[in-house]
Order: sequence, then C-alpha cells, then structure tokens
Amino acid sequence: MSYLLFLLSAVMISLSGVMAPGPITAVTLGQATRSPHAGGVIAIGHGLVEFPLMLAVWYGIVHLQNNIALKVAIGLVGGVFLLAMGLGMLHSAVRSKMPAQRVAASALLAGVLLTAANPYFLLWWASVGAQLVMGAVAFGLLGFAVFAIAHWLCDLAWLWFLSALGYKGGQFFGRTFQKATFAVCGVFLVGMSGKFIVDAVQMMRG
Repeated sequence: MSYLLFLLSAVMISLSGVMAPGPITAVTLGQATRSPHAGGVIAIGHGLVEFPLMLAVWYGIVHLQNNIALKVAIGLVGGVFLLAMGLGMLHSAVRSKMPAQRVAASALLAGVLLTAANPYFLLWWASVGAQLVMGAVAFGLLGFAVFAIAHWLCDLAWLWFLSALGYKGGQFFGRTFQKATFAVCGVFLVGMSGKFIVDAVQMMRG
C-alpha cells in the first residue's frame, strides 16, 4: 500500500470516528452558543491528551513491531471495534438523535476532560488507533508524524465546523443529511473492520 492510500484510509477512519455523536460533539454544540470558535478550542484540549497518547502508542509499537501475536491481536480487536462503531453509526442513522450533555464552563478544559475520561477514546486508540499507527510506522518517523497531524486536523476541522454552524443557530443538520452522513460512515467502518480482521487472519497463517 502506498503512503498516500494509507493516509487517505486513516483520514476516512478518523473522520468517521470524530463524526460519531458523543460527549465532545454534544459539548461542542452547546459551546457554539457562545463562540463560533469553540470547536477549535475543544479540539486543542483534545489534542493535549491525544498527541502524548499517540506518541506512547508509537513508542510501544516501534519496540514491539516484530511481535506477530501482538499485531494479530491488535488487528482482531481493532476489526471488532470498528464493526461495533460502524453498526452504532448505522443505528444512529436510523434514530438520528444527538445525546444530551451539559455545557462545560471552559471549552479547552472540556476538550481535555472529556478526552481523558472517555473510555471509548482510550479503547479506540488501544485497538483501531494502534492498527493505524502500525501502518504509519512502516513509513518511518515522518510518516507517523504526518499521520498524527492529519488525524488531529480531522478532529479540529469537524469540531470547528460544528461550532461555526451552531453559532449561527437553526437546524443546520437536516434529518436526511444527518442520516445519509451516518449511513455512509457506518458502511465504511464495517468495510474497514473486515479488512482489519482479514489482515490479522493472514498474519496468523503467516
């Protein structure tokens, strides 16, 4: 796989993850009543936790990248997790509801706390994220650095986009558009889950 193709897949997976409704999405929409830039600030708080975590995952994988059993385990867990995410988004496409959440006093603090205290986020990086980092490691340190920045830029772009639109008020996401978005992301994640699992099985057969 070329690096460009890998990066494109990583960006698609990253966008699918950040677009899934959750605490950060809900708080971003709440903070948007105060500032159109709230999403950008929340993304910065999110990055303060995520970048050190990405480095930790990279460090561990660089030193364990020849461990086939670990690669297989990460691939299988990541595939199952992506499948769960995809089915969850398809379910959301049917329900098309956004979870309620209190508005935090500080957008930056909200980004930090909602990231650090989110088990879903930690599980994502222990499975799907670790699989992506393994792919990035194959392209060296620069490949990993570009991947890490691109992943965070997906968070920044989406959350800033949400708060900018939310600040203007109104029902900016029509039900049809929201359903279509979640359906497309859900199908993509289910497809990627199959690739993760197939790759892991192939490594087992070696």
